[in-house]
Amino acid sequence: MLLVYVQKITPRNRYVFKTIFKSYLSVDYTLTSDIEKFKEYDRPKFSYLSRPIGDEFNFTSVGLLEQVGIAEQSLRSKLYLNTPTIFPVRSETLPFDVFAATFYMLSRYEEYLPHMRDQYDRFMAKDSLAAKEGFLQVAVVDRWMILLKEVLQKQFSELKFPERKYDYIPTLDIDNAYAYKHKGLLRTIGSLGKTLLTFDFSKLGAQFQVLFGVKKDPFDTYDYQLALQRKFNYKAIYFILIGDYGLNDKNLSFENRYFKSLIKAISDYAYLGIHPSFGSNKQLSKLQVEINRLKDIIKTDVKRSRQHFLKLSLPETYRNLLEADIEEDYTMGFASELGFRAGTCTPYPFYDLDGEVECKLTVFPFHVMEATLKYYLNLSPEQAISQSKQIIDEVKAVEGTFISLWHNESLSNEGEWVGWRTVYEKVVEYAISMKD
Repeated sequence: MLLVYVQKITPRNRYVFKTIFKSYLSVDYTLTSDIEKFKEYDRPKFSYLSRPIGDEFNFTSVGLLEQVGIAEQSLRSKLYLNTPTIFPVRSETLPFDVFAATFYMLSRYEEYLPHMRDQYDRFMAKDSLAAKEGFLQVAVVDRWMILLKEVLQKQFSELKFPERKYDYIPTLDIDNAYAYKHKGLLRTIGSLGKTLLTFDFSKLGAQFQVLFGVKKDPFDTYDYQLALQRKFNYKAIYFILIGDYGLNDKNLSFENRYFKSLIKAISDYAYLGIHPSFGSNKQLSKLQVEINRLKDIIKTDVKRSRQHFLKLSLPETYRNLLEADIEEDYTMGFASELGFRAGTCTPYPFYDLDGEVECKLTVFPFHVMEATLKYYLNLSPEQAISQSKQIIDEVKAVEGTFISLWHNESLSNEGEWVGWRTVYEKVVEYAISMKD
């Protein structure tokens, strides 16, 4: 048992030490502010203070975990053993406050500060410290945990740290189950009319072929997805958009029998979660309605989610998910960049910085999305495969959990997505190969 002394136990340091020693290092520990208990303890121990009490083993604190409230932080990164670090300190143990740094990244502290937001009301990757300092593609928190582990092992040889194990979670969002089929008369007529106005007769012909059953709907890639799962022996997570029709929410109606049938079929071979609609992002009542719709179809509780458009506003989005009894969220990632929004590839508990409380919601960060590769980075399929592999290599280097995000339409191998089915196959194959 490791004993950690702090001058005062706060919600922040309680959260950080619990997350580090439970989620990352898997070591039993006790946190105390009892100086006599600490002095009398004759097993592995350290203090976390601005200055050590005496000659004990000490990690230097910058004071962030003793603060209440949110204040602008003037931060620059410094390399230590080829790893970017923040919150530098003068210490022979580690030259940065690893606990404050971890808290800053996992809590998404910077996202609570005033900032510009994009057209979809999202925190932008370019405004993140990681992007500005050039370490967005580095799993810095996981690398800090390796440094911390090495320091503790060197100081306390009796401490035993279980080995971490790399994992891969493929996820898919169903924003629009079908391109042309089962849309209803009005939507079908409207779609045909729009195509006719563009004089794109090739597309118009394809639409008629699908509608008359001559050709398969291009978004209907579910048989292919299932075949791939069987080939590589994995089970994906599907997030289903089941909200009311709107400007940014264009899936089939939850009452559509073909859509219901599809959802039930997917649930037979994959895990399901809710894909909260754009329209429900700030409306708890709408979110709960959508979750209940999915529950009624699959006849089981819904505990996973990922926001449509990756629309994440902290802490409001996560507070709504908690109110709706969601236990896992997979939204933590950027639309415009690959990498590690929270600096990590390890699932971790959400900390509500406004409320200063740890919450019973586990954040599963994702790292690669095909829309990022194609639309934001403008990569070719070959370049997309290469950059995806680099992210997977980083996750493997720290034995973390790699999570990919794809959509059913991008697997069509038609139109703008020609060649991208190969990208998915190569990413899945490479990610799974790392488990060996």
